[in-house]
Amino acid sequence: MRRRAPIIAAVVSAALAALAVLLLVAPKMTQVKDTKDQLAQAQMQEDSLNAQLESLEEAQANAPKTKEQIQKLESEVPPTIDLPALIRLLQEVRDRSAVDFFAFSPGTPALDASGEFSALPTTITVTGGYFSLEEFLLRLETLPRAAKVTGVSISPGGTAGTTETTGTALSLTMNLTVEFYTTDTSAGPGSIPGPTTGGAVATPGA
Repeated sequence: MRRRAPIIAAVVSAALAALAVLLLVAPKMTQVKDTKDQLAQAQMQEDSLNAQLESLEEAQANAPKTKEQIQKLESEVPPTIDLPALIRLLQEVRDRSAVDFFAFSPGTPALDASGEFSALPTTITVTGGYFSLEEFLLRLETLPRAAKVTGVSISPGGTAGTTETTGTALSLTMNLTVEFYTTDTSAGPGSIPGPTTGGAVATPGA
């Protein structure tokens, strides 16, 4: 029995040491693992916040440019039909092109198939010399308001001005079908207070 006593003591000591490891060291290891997981999660959150901060700083830096683009888009495709402003724009094109006659007939706005905007079909008639009509088309293409020419027809019509060789210059009549746009999706038939319509507006050239 005396010989076995040291062995038993050693076994008991080993058991106690293992128990101490289990009770003291193992929880610490678990805590270390949990801390590492929390640190990794915090690092991921920090990376996400840094990305959001960079995005916000970029948006702030681009704010003036974005505002300018929005204003340009609102000018090209206004929130309402605003026929008076449109007519003034076209009359300015007429004056700068020096055409002899200008007529503008707006139709009834119609909601686009996308449902995001309304299109205003119009008919424009101008009479003048070749270069005047060419200038009118060029200025129409560069109009501050977005326009899409869907049809063009040109025919001879009377005389305009004089030349040194023939005494008269051939006048041409150009008929255009043009679409203008608005973000007002209720501008068409059935809208409140109702569809926007108008008759022909004709003015002589300057």
